[in-house]
Amino acid sequence: MDTPDDRQYVVYECNDHIATIALDRPEKLNAVSDEVVRQLMAAFRRFDLDPDAHVAILCGRGRAFCSGADVHQRQLRSREEFERLGGPQGHGANSGDLLFQSVNWKPVIAAVHGYVLGLGLGLVLDCDLIVAETGTRFQLTETSRGLGAAKHWAQFHFRGAGAFGDEVALTGRYFTAEEALAANVINRVASKDTVMDAAMALAQAVAANPPLSVRATVRARRWFLDRYAKEAAFQQAPMRLYLTEDFREAALAFKEKRKPRAFKGR
Repeated sequence: MDTPDDRQYVVYECNDHIATIALDRPEKLNAVSDEVVRQLMAAFRRFDLDPDAHVAILCGRGRAFCSGADVHQRQLRSREEFERLGGPQGHGANSGDLLFQSVNWKPVIAAVHGYVLGLGLGLVLDCDLIVAETGTRFQLTETSRGLGAAKHWAQFHFRGAGAFGDEVALTGRYFTAEEALAANVINRVASKDTVMDAAMALAQAVAANPPLSVRATVRARRWFLDRYAKEAAFQQAPMRLYLTEDFREAALAFKEKRKPRAFKGR
């Protein structure tokens, strides 16, 4: 069950027309709980309505951008909770909605480092541009957790990384920032400790253009991406993988820091 949490996990700042939205849960490698998603929603809404903000940079503080969903909160709920909620996410805490409920359609640049895993990867792939620090490791953890990767598969294909996306979605393996750049998944790789500088330079280049012109492109891009990803997710939804024994075993194995037992396919 959700519990009250007054801590601020997301920090919003704006300077010279560039907003920064920072995940700030470094002790958990910015793992995303329901409350983190709700705070991200509030930050993106603030950015969307901020007349001084033209471009946003999404980043994470500490050793990693994001280690994915908070398994202990979102993936170890009771079966009754999963059935009531329709999935691992709490009410009003679907991270897939974060960039698709905009009014003004301002561009968002992801600036990532360390680890970009699971839910974090999905969020980054929704962003309009992506800059990654060299050495960053990405993983689509939904495959090994038994949750399926249909939406992520669609995100890869939308970015023109078809064969690469097929492999990542089916194996769930780690891949590097350099691999992601070569496969057209991301836009730039920055040297160590310069990812925010690189993202800022990209944001300034975008912000130098007429804002409405930029937003027209963002709106069209996100409409097509949202449609493509939702169609893929719709195909997977009837399987209700979050209710399977395999999903439960994968989540418990993560919690107990052991290898999962043989999966049963049910």
